[in-house]
Amino acid sequence: QVQLVESGGGLVQAGGSLRLSCAASGRTFSSYPMGWFRQAPGKEREFVATIRWNGGSEIYADSVKGRFTISRDNTKNTVYLQMNSLKSEDTAIYYCATKSAYTGPYDYWGQGTQVTVSS
Repeated sequence: QVQLVESGGGLVQAGGSLRLSCAASGRTFSSYPMGWFRQAPGKEREFVATIRWNGGSEIYADSVKGRFTISRDNTKNTVYLQMNSLKSEDTAIYYCATKSAYTGPYDYWGQGTQVTVSS
């Protein structure tokens, strides 16, 4: 069974940085794309970033482009989200996710980690 465990969230002032981590277990981590999503209070979950199995083809939401960087270390079964120049609107629960089939939807999710940006 696939398990995803996020960490690294917290409280940070606007303009600051945080690095989220997501540790995966339960199958061959390196074969599937990984993604980060977030859900702010009262809003639907939204896409943040995704990365292919080999670390290429990073895609970002327009709202985080140039500020956030997704990366992965397949030797550690971990995907990261480096978040710089944080804004109050980045406040949300951040989730990592992966897929049971390479071309299918994201259907494995972590429990989430809270990021709060104070202005």
